[in-house]
Amino acid sequence: MSRHTSILCLPTPILICDVLLQMRLAPIFALIAATAIAQIKVTSEPTRVHVEIAGKPYTDFFFKGDEVTKPYLWPLSAASGTMITRHFPMETVAGEPTDHPHQRGLWFAHENVNGVDFWNNEASYKSPPPRGRIVVTKISGVSMNKHEGSFTAAAQWMSPDGLKLLDETRVTHIIPLRDLRIIDLDITLTAATNVTFGDAKDGVLGIRLVPALQEDKVIKEKGKPDRTVPGAPGKIVSSSGGEHEKAVWGKPADWVDYSGQIGNESLGIAILDHPSNSRRARWHVRAYGLFAANPFGDTAFSGAKPSGTGVALDPGASLHFRYRIVIHPGDAASAGIANLWDEFKR
Repeated sequence: MSRHTSILCLPTPILICDVLLQMRLAPIFALIAATAIAQIKVTSEPTRVHVEIAGKPYTDFFFKGDEVTKPYLWPLSAASGTMITRHFPMETVAGEPTDHPHQRGLWFAHENVNGVDFWNNEASYKSPPPRGRIVVTKISGVSMNKHEGSFTAAAQWMSPDGLKLLDETRVTHIIPLRDLRIIDLDITLTAATNVTFGDAKDGVLGIRLVPALQEDKVIKEKGKPDRTVPGAPGKIVSSSGGEHEKAVWGKPADWVDYSGQIGNESLGIAILDHPSNSRRARWHVRAYGLFAANPFGDTAFSGAKPSGTGVALDPGASLHFRYRIVIHPGDAASAGIANLWDEFKR
């Protein structure tokens, strides 16, 4: 059993422009220097944090409401305004699949914390296992400048019987560039009691993509005929050289990118897993449009005999995670995801 007693948490992410100046990374400096930065506005409201870019709604961090069993960002769009996250279940759109309603926009959770499921936890789900809720208790640190907008959410991971398992601090930075939308997440999980993260596949940073990006264009839903969604075949690639779901799913990599054709636009989204993270991710990325980085799945992905241990924390001990999400035109190669990774890891 892996038991942690303390993890050193790094400072929140440094502004991209500052990093570029300090590191003098010429190729990326040239990219950013030629990129106009749009004005961003962040507003804290009773049930959400609302984000606008260049005077237009961009996304909301939903954290309160009968249907909010874990906080989530939705929608997410490219710099062009084209949406890259699925509408459902927040909205019902003709032609979209309605499977997995717990996959809302962008979220952070895990399916097994002391046996409690925080991932598959829609309010409408009634069957076992026990399903927890991630309850946001405070929004603070709302700030805006010419580079980015940010806010901090304090949350508690609560079991169905009212026991607090984890305290979470989540700092969200949104960085609007001319051609890119960048979201940095800095997350600290602190055990409120003895806690074990089970070896399971459903975790932790998840995004559900619009069907046009899917590798698998055939939608299969129970009780409905199979149907094909529009768009050129999407493509999953990883920093390790894997291409398509079979070569990427469950394997370690510094980053993974999912790209395809939405209407007349070639667009993609990458998740970058910082090397300082308490545990590095394996990738729960599926051809049907689920895109997730999971640091707690080991035998769940390899097919080996389960060890039955997981990752354990003593009370007061913490795990720290930093992820960067990059929404970009083109595919991973044309967007320079490898270069953006080099900048992020520094």
